[in-house]
Amino acid sequence: MSEARGRQGRLDGMVAIVTGAGSSGPGIGNGRATAVLFAREGARVALVDNHLDRAQETLEMIVKEGLAAGSADDVAFAIEADVTKDADCKRVVEETVRRFGRLDILDNNVGIGMGSVSVVEVTEENWDRVMTVNVKSMVLMSKHAIPAMRTNGAGAIINISSLSALRPRGLTPYSTSKGAVIALTKAMAVDHAKDNIRVNCIAPGPVYTPMVARGMTEELRAVRAKTAPLSFEGNAWDIAWAAVYLASLESRWVTGVVLPVDGGLSLVAPAR
Repeated sequence: MSEARGRQGRLDGMVAIVTGAGSSGPGIGNGRATAVLFAREGARVALVDNHLDRAQETLEMIVKEGLAAGSADDVAFAIEADVTKDADCKRVVEETVRRFGRLDILDNNVGIGMGSVSVVEVTEENWDRVMTVNVKSMVLMSKHAIPAMRTNGAGAIINISSLSALRPRGLTPYSTSKGAVIALTKAMAVDHAKDNIRVNCIAPGPVYTPMVARGMTEELRAVRAKTAPLSFEGNAWDIAWAAVYLASLESRWVTGVVLPVDGGLSLVAPAR
């Protein structure tokens, strides 16, 4: 399955924020794919990135698809923000509600990787950095999004974790941060069920995105694609379709769930 599916209107009338809505290099990352599919399915979308030009590229994709009838601002807008900063998160939510009148969906997609290091090898600075970007950003965005969702009587939050949280393999700081995302998701799901706000988590496997592409050879890419039982490569659209489901009313009775999107890789023992 790819991006090439006709519009179903599954998010008609909804307003979404997607953080990390740009891509870190040429191509389609998870945030960009999610933003495009949200717009295609009828949502109005705030495209958040700490590099405004990246978010604007996503906006241009949406406009070129003809999703923005009349003005692009009718469907989406790009906004620069550092989502590790409380004031920026507050500003993003306020601007989204000002433009579109409500907030229904938050896709917490911002994250960074880190090399293969143990707790013995990691520096304090790098540990703090990965926890700040991968966990604190989701806390701060949710802190400001949830009150806006409460005014609607419902909402959906999707947090992006990683298969590395479920099957750690040498990326200890990264795996720990993504494990914290899972714990945060479950705690928030309990905290805000009374508000009819659902909180779920996607755990992507080794999908091919611009972030992954840096430094990867074609040979390694081919080997990587064969590691999962389905034996073909996943991409950002696979993650985005999962986000569409979790954002839509099709998942109205689903909360606190961790959804691996990994070609079945979590089902098999790691190769040694």
